[in-house]
Amino acid sequence: MNGIVKIPKPINEPVKVYAPGSAETQSLKSKLQEMKNNTVDIPMYINGKEVYSDEKITIHPPHEKNHTLGTYNKGNAKHIQDAIDAALAAKENWANMPWQSRAAIFLKAADLLAGPFRDRMNAATMLAQSKNAMQAEIDAACEMIDFFKFNVQYMSEIYAQQPPENSPGVWNQLEYRPLEGFVFALSPFNFTSIAANLCSAPAMMGNTVVWKPSETQIYSAQVIMELYKEAGLPDGVINLVYVDGPTTGDVIFNHRDFAGIHFTGSTGVFRHIWKTIGNNIEKYRSYPRIVGETGGKDFVMVHKSANVDAVNTALVRGSFEFQGQKCSAASRAYIPESMWAELKPKLVATTNSLKMGTTEDFTNYINAVIDQKAFNKITSFIAAAKEANDAEVIAGGDYDDSEGYFIRPTVIVAEDPKYSTMCEELFGPVLTLYVYKDSEYEQTLKMLDDTSEYALTGAILCKDREQINVALNALRNSAGNFYINDKPTGAVVGQQPFGGARGSGTNDKAGAPANLMRWTSMRTIKETFVSPTSYEYPFHS
Repeated sequence: MNGIVKIPKPINEPVKVYAPGSAETQSLKSKLQEMKNNTVDIPMYINGKEVYSDEKITIHPPHEKNHTLGTYNKGNAKHIQDAIDAALAAKENWANMPWQSRAAIFLKAADLLAGPFRDRMNAATMLAQSKNAMQAEIDAACEMIDFFKFNVQYMSEIYAQQPPENSPGVWNQLEYRPLEGFVFALSPFNFTSIAANLCSAPAMMGNTVVWKPSETQIYSAQVIMELYKEAGLPDGVINLVYVDGPTTGDVIFNHRDFAGIHFTGSTGVFRHIWKTIGNNIEKYRSYPRIVGETGGKDFVMVHKSANVDAVNTALVRGSFEFQGQKCSAASRAYIPESMWAELKPKLVATTNSLKMGTTEDFTNYINAVIDQKAFNKITSFIAAAKEANDAEVIAGGDYDDSEGYFIRPTVIVAEDPKYSTMCEELFGPVLTLYVYKDSEYEQTLKMLDDTSEYALTGAILCKDREQINVALNALRNSAGNFYINDKPTGAVVGQQPFGGARGSGTNDKAGAPANLMRWTSMRTIKETFVSPTSYEYPFHS
């Protein structure tokens, strides 16, 4: 392609508010009803073909578990091998495609999602992942659009980074090659946009991908694949399979052409994958890239100077949006003793006022947790807190799985700062507070830093700038995304690149050029225009 290619400057996709009676609300409600009433049979997608199997697994809304949305076709080891073969067969043509053409596919996907695919993507996320309209809009529409558009911009910036011309008669170039082999994308249930980014970011840089989504996100994963197909993605570039983890891992991590993994999920699974890759390292053509964003035990630290209403809002929004099923959700908070008497009744009243129910009722703030396993885990901690001598449930605490996996947002006050729910990741609508003495602010910061193995997100609420700086320094390694006077959730692509360190992952920052760089293997090319014809250097004279 000749000439300079100017990429459209990305801007963040505006969030629709879904006000009562608005056209956008009526449109989304209509799509919800249509999809709920239409039973589907979801295939795998290998080499662009719809692939069905003999094993059908039913899909149910978490908030209405007796309703069947349809089935998906569970695969086996052969399907994984077929997906790998398809990815490897598609690789040469895809890698050789001009990057501007790859960019055009994902820019088209962004515009399709902003338009005709928007309601469908949001409705799928609402029905099968139990997100309310606003949470689905932010995730499944806006953030996915932002990932596509901003990553195209980052891709163009990366390719433009070239060595300086500092030697006469020599032309130096950097070639940003895709990795040698295929990339494995393993995505979670909680963010539809993350699932799309995990497979699209490596693909954008010329890699081909085998993608395995969470079983509880397959319903929206199909919509993503159909979006890619409509945008013109060639067959075999991204292959979508539904196979159990052990079977998938056995095939993927023993394959010579495994080139890297793009992962979001639990810390335990990621550590197991890392060990497996390490044990198999001699089998691979090259050292695989391992990129992962994992767990969190995210915090809100409150200073005595903070505004009480701001603290209350940050705790409720940060802890309970999408039922706390965000790796960034606030799950522990440290409250100064002097503020507690004023904050407590506000926090209890606000938490208990949150309306809970199906996603089809747009007035509900809280919906269901994702499945029975999550319900059982979260409620076991709530039940234990009710019986504990060193903890008290002050708000919520109720739960019911008779119709859906509903857990009332719950606030626990712990006397022990190392109480179990102050330390362990629950991934649900449970916030645990520890009330500290005002004079022990700096000691509490140190204790906060030492409490958790994770370091994903955190926040400080404080008016005193000097004390904000104290917290920034004390908690430098405690969070990869740090918020001042705000909740620790809601990172926006292009504004707050997302990722944490310690037990929270490799901190390769989704939504930033750093992540895309992980999916390239640079080649330096030096071209000498007039080659030397004698071995001698001047010092020989």
